[in-house]
Amino acid sequence: MTTAAIRRRPGTPCWVSLMVHGLGTTQDFYGALFGWSFVQVPGAQQFGPYVRGILDGNEVAGIGQLPPDRRLPLAWTTYLATNDADATAEAIRGCGGTVGVGPLDAGEEGRIAMASDPAGALFGIWQAQAHTGTAVAGPHGTPVWNELVTGEAVWVSTFYQSVFGYELETAGRDENDGDDGDDVVTLRLDGRPVATLHGLGDGLGRIRGSYWMTYFEVDDTDVAVRRVVELGGHIIDPPRETAAGRVATVADPEGAVFSVVRSATR
Repeated sequence: MTTAAIRRRPGTPCWVSLMVHGLGTTQDFYGALFGWSFVQVPGAQQFGPYVRGILDGNEVAGIGQLPPDRRLPLAWTTYLATNDADATAEAIRGCGGTVGVGPLDAGEEGRIAMASDPAGALFGIWQAQAHTGTAVAGPHGTPVWNELVTGEAVWVSTFYQSVFGYELETAGRDENDGDDGDDVVTLRLDGRPVATLHGLGDGLGRIRGSYWMTYFEVDDTDVAVRRVVELGGHIIDPPRETAAGRVATVADPEGAVFSVVRSATR
């Protein structure tokens, strides 16, 4: 088990959040799957009802409710740490990305902006104040990895390098997926891997487009996948062995896609 640092190096994935239409039913799903309890976040209510998933007293992820008239593709969003949300937003614009929301204050919790890279993948930036992000990684139900699924990983990696200063490592095999391929880039900070970019080329779905994928640790991948189905979700890619562990990709009842993994290091 790894407890998160109070302040993260800029560019480190620090939080994951999901916006849904049915907040109550989504809490039921993830609570039953991962063992989360939930607390409301009063300071975030300016954006609509929002809760944080709690595991053994530690904050692990957020879930918010969309307005009834907003019909957007639902997806887990990865947030990248920054020490200055305004400066990072300017860098995103200057490097060919788009800032759709913010930067703006989220009460005393921090300062937030929502952006997309040049390939259209949505991500958040978070300047921590009272809320420093995911507080634990390792146990069942915690986010343990983030991967950008995109058309051309090598191409889009230069955007992330320019904005956040990552070191780029090109490899022929995805550390989380285990598939052979030439378009895989690992993002590193101070020599430590923090995320992977996986280019699918023509295999990327045109409807969904580029997106960030959250991997959640589980005690048993096969059991977790069966539980997803029992709770009203569905399987996208069944369990498979990879270099990183046994992985499956699934979707919750509203269609938000995520992966579950029993890490090889556990």
